[in-house]
Amino acid sequence: MACTKKTLAFLLMLAFVGVSLGAVHKVGDSTGWTSLGNIDYLKWASTKNFHVGDSLLFQYNPQFHNVMQVTHDDFQSCNGTSAIASYTSGSDSVTLKRPGHFYFLCDVPGHCQAGQKVDVLVKSSSKAPIASPSPSTLGSSPANPPSEMLGAPGPAQSSALSLISSKNSLAWSLVAVGGVFGFAFYF
Repeated sequence: MACTKKTLAFLLMLAFVGVSLGAVHKVGDSTGWTSLGNIDYLKWASTKNFHVGDSLLFQYNPQFHNVMQVTHDDFQSCNGTSAIASYTSGSDSVTLKRPGHFYFLCDVPGHCQAGQKVDVLVKSSSKAPIASPSPSTLGSSPANPPSEMLGAPGPAQSSALSLISSKNSLAWSLVAVGGVFGFAFYF
């Protein structure tokens, strides 16, 4: 019986961990991070809800692109020389650790000027859906200046798939917990 209680506690813990994971937003969706194709990254960002704990996934060809996290002023002037953080792997996952604006650009000459830059407005974590930021909000100066963000590997999936995955994880965890209860009562 003690073993069953430990198993149950472990499964419940797994269920809660699965629910608390943030969404993964692939920047540019299926197109990725590129200067080709006239992608409007500001429009892309305005259609998403970003929350603390979510991740941005930048996928690109590292021979031709990079990702620089910059200040608001450097974002406006397309200056990546004094970046807060730089990413060059071609598949970079950046976890959003606090609410506020985060600014990213490609520092390859001409790419930022051609539109390869994104302003992400992160809101506090919430269990209830939050409306997307309006385009006028995205153009305003930051409420909080950018600060440290840590990159961590993450799966390449959209926020919708992350949400479905989290709900499926919870469902399977509850099925497992139900199975443990049924098993415990069986004996």
